[in-house]
Amino acid sequence: MLNRAGLSVAAPLVSFIEEQVLPPLGIAAPGWWEGVAGILVAMAPENAALLAKRDDLQTAIDARYQAGEAADETFLREIGYLVPEPEPFTVGTQNVDAEVAAMAGPQLVVPVLNARFVLNAANARWGSLYDAFYGTDALPGMAVPGGYDPVRGDQVIAAAREFLNAAVPGWEGALKGEGHPDLVAASERGALFRHNGLFIEVVVDRDHPIGATDPLGIADVVLESALTSIVDLEDSIAAVDAEDKVAAYANWLGLMRGDLVESFEKGGKTITRALNGDRVFGDVTLPGRSLLFVRNVGHLMTTPAIHLPHDGEAPEGILDAIVTSTIALYDLRGLGRYSNSRAGSVYIVKPKMHGPEEAAFTNRLFDAVEDLLGLARHTLKVGVMDEERRTSANLAACIHAVRDRIVFINTGFLDRTGDEMHTAMQAGAMIPKAEMKASDWIKAYEDRNVRIGLACGLSGKAQIGKGMWAAPDRMADMMEQKIAHPKSGANTAWVPSPTAATLHAMHYHQVDVFARQKEIAKEAIPDLGGLLTVPVAAQGRNWTPEEVRAELDNNAQGILGYVVRWIDQGVGCSKVPDIHDVGLMEDRATLRISSQHMANWLYHGVATAADVDAALTRMAAKVDVQNAGDPLYRPMAGNEDASLAYQAARALVFEGLSQPSGYTEPLLHAYRARAKARG
Repeated sequence: MLNRAGLSVAAPLVSFIEEQVLPPLGIAAPGWWEGVAGILVAMAPENAALLAKRDDLQTAIDARYQAGEAADETFLREIGYLVPEPEPFTVGTQNVDAEVAAMAGPQLVVPVLNARFVLNAANARWGSLYDAFYGTDALPGMAVPGGYDPVRGDQVIAAAREFLNAAVPGWEGALKGEGHPDLVAASERGALFRHNGLFIEVVVDRDHPIGATDPLGIADVVLESALTSIVDLEDSIAAVDAEDKVAAYANWLGLMRGDLVESFEKGGKTITRALNGDRVFGDVTLPGRSLLFVRNVGHLMTTPAIHLPHDGEAPEGILDAIVTSTIALYDLRGLGRYSNSRAGSVYIVKPKMHGPEEAAFTNRLFDAVEDLLGLARHTLKVGVMDEERRTSANLAACIHAVRDRIVFINTGFLDRTGDEMHTAMQAGAMIPKAEMKASDWIKAYEDRNVRIGLACGLSGKAQIGKGMWAAPDRMADMMEQKIAHPKSGANTAWVPSPTAATLHAMHYHQVDVFARQKEIAKEAIPDLGGLLTVPVAAQGRNWTPEEVRAELDNNAQGILGYVVRWIDQGVGCSKVPDIHDVGLMEDRATLRISSQHMANWLYHGVATAADVDAALTRMAAKVDVQNAGDPLYRPMAGNEDASLAYQAARALVFEGLSQPSGYTEPLLHAYRARAKARG
């Protein structure tokens, strides 16, 4: 550790900051470190106090349930869990890019530690509809392998024509020189349309193998797809020490400088990926990349990368805010190869905040970082993830706390359900996970989020988002179900891949989201009653042994399948087979819901410790089989006592009640650090 302004800082972080980040910015390292130390020393105690308040509120709620009484709205107001609603207000956020404020479309979330995935996401602003149809089950059947399948090709072309006919009727005329109300530009290489704010390019190339056989010479239909992407330092990565943090920050730096590249082997060839340039169509130049957000970590965790004077590790979320914002100066000052925010803003998603006090703390933190970097107030924008119960119940007050910098709210089933279960752990045995999605509180949560956001004036200034479609291989199901998100008034929703972004973009041509928002804004905001309905099973409900076993197996398999990659390989997000061997894009939120559900059933006697251990043993064997083709995989079955991954998974359940807010990070970080030490 090296001394910097009284802080003990890990050498890799010092080298990264002082050799790579600061010199091109013309920032002197001593002054920067003095500023960093000032923020950390001033704000770390307040961060700790906010975490202590979480614990105090949870203790009061636990005691209420243990006394046989409901933690109802009156009680929650008495203890300060619920705060008074603010007077009606409209957010004052300014200098927001069109992708956030004025457009509706898909959003990708990508682990910052995987440079290839990061580049794919950044480049997913545009996607081939032909490719998306051809290689997925979005259309019935599949292509015959072994070269181009002309039958599948004809099916793809027909489906693309059907999409064009619905979105821009009369589009063929534009290819012949005729006018069209949605036409933006035309040339011999095709036509560019704009519908519902999104661009559609019809590519004409008679020398292309596809265009040569098309009566109009059409070689492809390209859709504006992932308008925004969230580069994630949180739930989708495993970063437990200074080395990991520097690797994460370095990829963010590469994006802001525009020089991030990644080479990999595919089909026996070396492929090098880099950021796409802007897209030029005649006199029209369009952004070639998604607008990038960066997701910092929440308030809970600390990092061994920096130690405070006499106070142990520094809060990781404070360090993230400082470093990611400093790196974003490359974009703000025009020092990068490409521009990210043309409006001069930095977009930071802040997860896992509990209530308006924590949102206000983030606002003050961003003030301090702006002062450190000499930025105008509210240059740093914030996305508030509505994934904790106290935030959902006080959402308007949370928005009010960051009202001049908010650009994003969203909902997410997994983390929000995990917090629901942990908060009401003492209330009784929870209903099975599959029943949660139809429960009263979920519907109230989703409806209130959109309506409160609209009432606070987010339309035209910020994104209202919905959660992830987790099954990247099930695009037909996504196309059937995910249209519900734009219909709900959400102007963005998460997708698991660039291909999914292109397909989901079609939904925003079918639904005029901003028109929907105007309709929904007239509706009343549902009261708190539904939201505060705890999803406990009916009194006297008896589960059969088969039902208990099935639920435990489902949870145990999900936990083990994800944890084994996190602990043994440091992989925080990947396509993990579920219990039915369906690949799901999983991140850490999966663990929170599954581990809390198992902990709840264990605590309330629905399952015994022996039942849980038996499920973990059975599912370890299944997960081993599912990963048999991975040369880096370390089997767990028969090796339970030596497998840190297995032990971590078991701890998530058996120690689930004592984990802060049911989070998985403390245990995962501890076991991953042990695994790294083992080598």
